[in-house]
Amino acid sequence: MATFGRAIAELRFEPGKFDEVLAFLKRTRSELRMLRKVRVSRDWVRVIDVNGDWFEVSGVGYSDADVVAVLKAVNTPFNPETIHQPTPDEFKEFLTSRRYCWAADRVM
Repeated sequence: MATFGRAIAELRFEPGKFDEVLAFLKRTRSELRMLRKVRVSRDWVRVIDVNGDWFEVSGVGYSDADVVAVLKAVNTPFNPETIHQPTPDEFKEFLTSRRYCWAADRVM
């Protein structure tokens, strides 16, 4: 895989310490430009901005249950029912374009 940007930061995921991952995502998010895509392999989740710079959470991949929360934390649209299925490719790639509709939380 050709990398066109630079690595900003990396965190090693440890089971049971998901709060550290969320804090890492919030902290490093400000160091990137607008998020463009997320790549998920068997061993890591890489969040890439429009310039190609990225940060990585290693130790968690598409086969792990915790990957769902990581992808939701960076607003990635994906199917939680099929994310865990294996792929012959090196990674799965998703755009980070999930947005919430105005007043979606209001009940009439």
